[in-house]
Amino acid sequence: MTHLIVEDLWAEASGTEVLRGVTLEVKGGQVHAVMGPNGSGKSTLAHVLMGRPNYEVTRGSITLDGQNLAGMSTYERAQAGLFLGMQAPIEIPGVKLTDMLAASYQATGRDTEALMSDLLTEAELVELDASLLKRDVNGDLSGGEKKRSEAVQLAVLQPRVAVLDEVDSGLDVDALRSISKRIERATQEQVPARQSNGAQTPADGLAVLAITHYSRLFAELKPDIVSVLVMGRIVTSGGLELAHQIEANGFEQWDTPDEVGVGIRLGG
Repeated sequence: MTHLIVEDLWAEASGTEVLRGVTLEVKGGQVHAVMGPNGSGKSTLAHVLMGRPNYEVTRGSITLDGQNLAGMSTYERAQAGLFLGMQAPIEIPGVKLTDMLAASYQATGRDTEALMSDLLTEAELVELDASLLKRDVNGDLSGGEKKRSEAVQLAVLQPRVAVLDEVDSGLDVDALRSISKRIERATQEQVPARQSNGAQTPADGLAVLAITHYSRLFAELKPDIVSVLVMGRIVTSGGLELAHQIEANGFEQWDTPDEVGVGIRLGG
């Protein structure tokens, strides 16, 4: 089974300590939601998991299916099965979406002849105009179109773990519904087995780490676990009822340092 484990993770962003002992895990077929106020370290967690430069792990570990991700570059983490859905997807002028995905197919030994068929199928599922698939990556797309395109990329790349950094940001109700439904469906589909660290990982559903402010994402994307991140630490966890509690009352109850716990294991 796919298993992403974050253990006592401390990290700095441009020399400033942001994460202070984050421990959590997510398994194949699970949705683990991380909620928290602005400045709590949510996006830093996403960037650290993906190995973004200028984000330094000072303590702790990140493993995916028993493989230590420390020291691996971003592309190596992607090859290991990690995918990052960005809060604000960037445009890449001069790089066609189809070319980028064809290179990804080739890197994992997949048949590129199936790419266009895969893209058209997935574009229809998230209600993305198929003509936009011919553009540069996110070229001249609206915010909602970029998020739909990213959902298409996620679906065709078939990662083992998707880290979604505020996938609901800037989306209208219809776009949020179609994207959330597609991701929820991916948790129930079998990701093809792949070689990892010399051993073959079993096929199972997509593991999702969903980072968000609001519970509206969970109308379609059902979380198995909800964790609250405050001041760089996980302070509590629970089920969907915790997300509704936050929606009603906010994060104020965890705002003081004395109430912040260290190293709570979640997702077991």
